[in-house]
Amino acid sequence: MRCGVEVAPLRSDPRDAAEQVSQALQDEPLEVEERHGDWVRVVTAYDYRGWMRAEALAEGDGSWPEPAAGLPLEAARSFVGTPYEWGGMTAAGIDCSGLVHMAHRLAGLCVPRDAWQQEEASSSVDDPAAGDLVFYGNVGSRADHVAFWLGDGRILHATARADLGVVEELEPAELRARRCSFGRL
Repeated sequence: MRCGVEVAPLRSDPRDAAEQVSQALQDEPLEVEERHGDWVRVVTAYDYRGWMRAEALAEGDGSWPEPAAGLPLEAARSFVGTPYEWGGMTAAGIDCSGLVHMAHRLAGLCVPRDAWQQEEASSSVDDPAAGDLVFYGNVGSRADHVAFWLGDGRILHATARADLGVVEELEPAELRARRCSFGRL
């Protein structure tokens, strides 16, 4: 199966009011795990699960778009100015881990969806280079925010802070205090 619409919200539960946890994009390959009325629980090619309306599915294997950018950081920069949207993965709205996922996807790489999954999948880096990832979280818990490291204390990320959306900026002090690790996918 594949996503048969431009963008289909993936929800935490089979109901429209449930939290959007991600989005499926046009022609993205999907595996149906379960059906519940007008809803299907799908698994993406990057092993992410969510509920979507069955009417948004289409027959066929689906496909990934051809890589459109060289490096993930170049692709991420194309989203600067995009509004922040929890669970979003498009230029209409995107969240921090969606930005990392889509930047890698546009560069032809399939990486996990959420910040904590991206941290687990990355190789630890002691001396980060531009384009590496920086992960944030509270002590003793998994990463809950991710950004591209630009060097010289600057990051590129999607933030809900002050309606900034995707922005390049000096690493805010409140994030620096929560920095967990640097990684490379």
